[in-house]
Amino acid sequence: MDTLQAIIFDMDGTLADTEEIHRRAFNQAFTEFDCDWQWSQQDYITLLKISGGRERIRNFLEKMSGPKARHSVERRAREIHRRKSEIYRDMLAGYISLRPGVERLIREARARHITLAVATSSSRKNLETLLHNTLGDGALGWFRTIVSCETVLEKKPSPAVYQYVLAQLGVKPEHCMAIEDTQNGNLAALAAGIRTIITTHQFTTDDDFSGASLVLDQLGEPGSPFSVSAGNAHGAAFVDVNLLQMLLADDLHSGQGDTWTRMAAVK
Repeated sequence: MDTLQAIIFDMDGTLADTEEIHRRAFNQAFTEFDCDWQWSQQDYITLLKISGGRERIRNFLEKMSGPKARHSVERRAREIHRRKSEIYRDMLAGYISLRPGVERLIREARARHITLAVATSSSRKNLETLLHNTLGDGALGWFRTIVSCETVLEKKPSPAVYQYVLAQLGVKPEHCMAIEDTQNGNLAALAAGIRTIITTHQFTTDDDFSGASLVLDQLGEPGSPFSVSAGNAHGAAFVDVNLLQMLLADDLHSGQGDTWTRMAAVK
């Protein structure tokens, strides 16, 4: 059996159900900048196909302004996104909780000396705010490696963020499990040779998660089981280290591990 050595978490939508907060922060920033649009929940489902908040704004502005305005669009996208990030962190400073099963799995992994890391297209400051308001001041130190948009410019579905995490950890992809919530996140991890568990939410339930080891609505808790959309949960009701070990063994025996290793080598 492959030994689980590291769990790599995405942030937004994975550690906490933050995407609706992001959407509201975008809309508040648009209002402050006198933009004559707001993003609906349906709009945001489509926009999440683009990784990175500034990139979403830029893409939206380019469609409205045309390619000739690219320079001014980039400047305006940065300005709006800077303010949106401030609004978002203020919102996080209110009540925000981790998704079901996240804290339990993190604490179990620490107790069993399994390395924790974060691979996110969000900013480190956003992550710091989230962890401070959910797990306390010392939680940032629980993660050996944190790779954010300041560290790696290429956004998911590029595998760059996961490749950087692997290099920092010095761990082979076959000894890792990534926990993600979006199609781009799934593609990024798989392209780096890392198996995935997906926890969906209202904005990603219809995404294509081909290749994921397990697709769930949450990580689950004792007495509050997850619901399985795809994959073999081995009769488990919640994700723990033992289930992750079994999923690694499943993929190794099915030959998928070799396939992903080749994919990562090509990338």
